[in-house]
Amino acid sequence: MENTEVYYQKSFEKIKRTKADGTEFWLARELAPVLEYKRWENFSGVIDRAMLACQNSGNKVDNHFVETTKEVEMPIGKQFSNKTRGFRDVTKTPQNKAKGIIDYELTRYACYLIVQNGDPRKEVIALGQTYFAIQTYRQEIADRFNQLDEDNKRLVIRGDIKQWNQLLAEAAHDAGVITNEEFAIFQNAGYMGLYGGLTVEDIHERKGLAIRDKILDFMGSTELIANLFRISQTEEKLKRDAVDNASLANAVHHSVGREVRAAIERVGGTMPEDLPTPDKSISQIEREQLAALREKAKKKPLMLDE
Repeated sequence: MENTEVYYQKSFEKIKRTKADGTEFWLARELAPVLEYKRWENFSGVIDRAMLACQNSGNKVDNHFVETTKEVEMPIGKQFSNKTRGFRDVTKTPQNKAKGIIDYELTRYACYLIVQNGDPRKEVIALGQTYFAIQTYRQEIADRFNQLDEDNKRLVIRGDIKQWNQLLAEAAHDAGVITNEEFAIFQNAGYMGLYGGLTVEDIHERKGLAIRDKILDFMGSTELIANLFRISQTEEKLKRDAVDNASLANAVHHSVGREVRAAIERVGGTMPEDLPTPDKSISQIEREQLAALREKAKKKPLMLDE
């Protein structure tokens, strides 16, 4: 049975909607029950506080809380208040008729502000804060990433790969890949899947690298991203499928690499072995940036007490 955190993460994902342009949003009326708010008037107060927080943070409220309406059938002879029920007018309905009720299309940031202003006694509110904080952070990272130049994109992705490679090594070990020789075979299987049968040695030679050069240090951002996807998806599949022997782990790594290659081919992308090899290694870029930082620090004037 899945734990509470996973359950609610899936619940948040399940109600997420996507527009034609790829923009993600959540509807307030669908988010309320997931956050265990049974009455709209209680949840609308949370939305109001979230809107105020949005405004105070310097963001435009209308960009994150987009008011919409939807039609619902009204019971006979009931009176509804715009303030407490979220309806657009107050009227007694002599017969069943459709009424427009207020809803909001919420951005990820709006959802984050809502859970920040929700009832802290609810476990789901705490879990929602974690979920939307992570999602918001990822979006911010993506936005900043798109503004980076090629060298800095390579540095960022290479850092991610180092972390995921560590996770992959642990998952492979748990799957039965124990010795250094077994791990070398396991790594080779992934590269062969992604690079159309080319081995680590073949790729090394194709890039014209020296013996001690690391292949990953001589990849551009596009090639690094393909390998990051290979690594992360293999790690997840090894754990998800509870792989328990080295041979099967090798097959999984090769299969995932091959699937990533097929996806690149489907979208008309350049095969990884055909992508250009950068002139500078990532290690060299790191050294140059560190040297520049040290030089800048030397030139900084001393701050003396007056």
